Amino acid sequence: MRLNKILALALSAVMAASLAACGGSSSAVSSTASTASSAAGASAGAPDGDGDPTTLTVAMECAYAPYNWTQPTDANGAVQIRGASDYAYGYDVMMAKKIAEALGQDIQIVKLDWDSLIPAVMTGDVDCVIAGQSITSERAKQVDFSDPYYYASIVTLVKKDSLYASAASVADLAGATCTSQLGTIWYDICLPQIQDANILPAQETAPAMLVALDSGACDIVVTDRPTGQAALEAYPDFVMLEFGGGENDFQVSEEEINIGISMKQGNTALKDAINEVLATMTTDDYNAMMDEAISVQPLSQQ
Repeated sequence: MRLNKILALALSAVMAASLAACGGSSSAVSSTASTASSAAGASAGAPDGDGDPTTLTVAMECAYAPYNWTQPTDANGAVQIRGASDYAYGYDVMMAKKIAEALGQDIQIVKLDWDSLIPAVMTGDVDCVIAGQSITSERAKQVDFSDPYYYASIVTLVKKDSLYASAASVADLAGATCTSQLGTIWYDICLPQIQDANILPAQETAPAMLVALDSGACDIVVTDRPTGQAALEAYPDFVMLEFGGGENDFQVSEEEINIGISMKQGNTALKDAINEVLATMTTDDYNAMMDEAISVQPLSQQ
């Protein structure tokens, strides 16, 4: 990010605070930022829970390969998880590191369960969430989103010996016993489109969803393509079905399959800074990073 834009954003935040009658703002606003690096940190948005504007604090599940996972070492550039001896890595960590480097900040990874991610942003415990979240209008009522940092199509996973292994459309999945991850469009939007489906309770995590399929508890699971690709590495007897995105496929809006970075509402400095970093990347860059994440994921994460 260009230094003059960083300084301009920081100065704008200071001026806005001085004009507000009851200016409740981050500690970065009240900082006297004597160096360019501290100005960069202040402009990046609300500091983490410790009030350190030099650190970008990022929340994720650390259990959602290939987007993010937990591992015991710092292999491949993994980042230590806050308050733990384990490390986090995956596509989301790779993206978080790229953004933090561009902003001149250190990075801190916070491991949270899926339902705690948005509340953590809203309370200011973390600066942002990079966790494979779809940019839905419902979530946008609570948080702001960056531009997409990945575009994920919908796929269906079945076992090779399943009656549904040759399905060529959503209609061919009729009557299937199915599940997916809690709080996702796969569960809330896609599964109800299957005629006469036996929809089981949602699974807490993506790995739990895949275990349900592997154990025979369900016939199919619906997920996104990166998760499906990663699952094939861990479960060789799985088959991934893709229905082409047309009328034979699950009907989802573009907002539901675009994956974004969420942050506290009104944090335009951080949003603009992240979007500037994303603007330097292409879809091919995203796909190359995802392929790399899939290639190094630990199979135990599935």
